[in-house]
Amino acid sequence: MTDPDKYFAGDTTSQAEGEGTWVQWDALEPLVMKPGLSFQPVLGDKLMVNFVSFEPHTEAPVHWHDEEQITYVMDGEFEFEVAGEKRILRRGEAVVIPPNVPHGARTHDSSCLEIDVFHPPRQGVLDAMRATDPADTEQD
Repeated sequence: MTDPDKYFAGDTTSQAEGEGTWVQWDALEPLVMKPGLSFQPVLGDKLMVNFVSFEPHTEAPVHWHDEEQITYVMDGEFEFEVAGEKRILRRGEAVVIPPNVPHGARTHDSSCLEIDVFHPPRQGVLDAMRATDPADTEQD
């Protein structure tokens, strides 16, 4: 058993890197990636958590990227493919995808709400966020 006094003691040699940010998930503006597939990303400096909503019969095609990814199903189910192997993931199940490993997902007759965690933050999602940010598209 881990000693909780040591685990929660903190590292007294490190400096705090910020004050923290509070986020309310249902207040996040959805980023529609394609019909039936939307993202609600939350950014840290070194990490991204992305709430992903799939409607029934929606696909995220096989792709790969430099970032490590963990996908956790919060509700519903979907078919997930990693390196050519397909499985149905349901509520409470997760998959870990190393960098540059081909993967994709699709829903069948049900929807799916899942969380993707990326380290470092996923560049493709950052680019999509910038492309839809009105502040980045305004002319001076």
